[in-house]
This record gives sequence, structure tokens and C-alpha cells, in this order.
Amino acid sequence: MKLTSRSEYALLALVYLARKPAEVYTPVDEIASAQSIPPKFLEQILLTLKRSQILGSLKGHNGGYRLNKPAKDISLAQVIRLLDGPLAPTESVSKNFYRSTPIEKENKLVNLFTRIRDCVVDILESTTLADIC
Repeated sequence: MKLTSRSEYALLALVYLARKPAEVYTPVDEIASAQSIPPKFLEQILLTLKRSQILGSLKGHNGGYRLNKPAKDISLAQVIRLLDGPLAPTESVSKNFYRSTPIEKENKLVNLFTRIRDCVVDILESTTLADIC
């Protein structure tokens, strides 16, 4: 697993929103400025998060984005998978995105990378936005 700038920016934006009162909609420009994220890139990320129902949005003068559910119910794993795909170091040991890879020829390597996957998944599944805030 390697985080892309998309998932890094998504996590930064979500942490920022998690620190806001639940009923407050925050404009894209405010989030972008506070977290040093290019606004146009952030808009694309926020739309992805909205489509997956992690975020809600409101148009207009007091519009923006807010979390659709409590920060304690949004795991880092959920966000990273949405934006970057598998958490596993290779697709042949991925639970959700399995695809055959050359490493499958060596069982000990598969076992090692499965253990690595399990550690990463355990940490990211059990860590929520609330934990970060």
C-alpha cells in the first residue's frame, strides 16, 4: 500500500471537517486554504467522498461539505480503499481486490505479505477520524 496525494488530501480534509460542529457546512475554499490543498483537486476528492456518502453537501451561500456520519464511524481504511484501492502490498494477498501476481509462486513470500497486509488492515480499520482528532 502506498498512499497517493488523493488519499492524503482526503484524510486531511476529513480530519478538518471532523473538527467542525456536525451541523456546519464548510466551503471548499476554507478546507483547501486551511490544509494547503489545491482547491480544484480538492473539489474532485470531495465529490468522490460525497458519492460514497461519507460526506454531505449543501449548495448556496452557506453551503459546503460536512461529514454524513460521526467521525467515530469513518475508518481510515474505508477512505484509503475508496481513493487508492487495496491496502495489501500486492494484489495477490488482497482480500477485496485480489488478482493473481507472480509472487504467488513462492508460498513463504505470500505468507509474509499476508501478515503485512493483516497488520496494516488491523491498524487502519481500527483507526477512525475521531481517533485522529
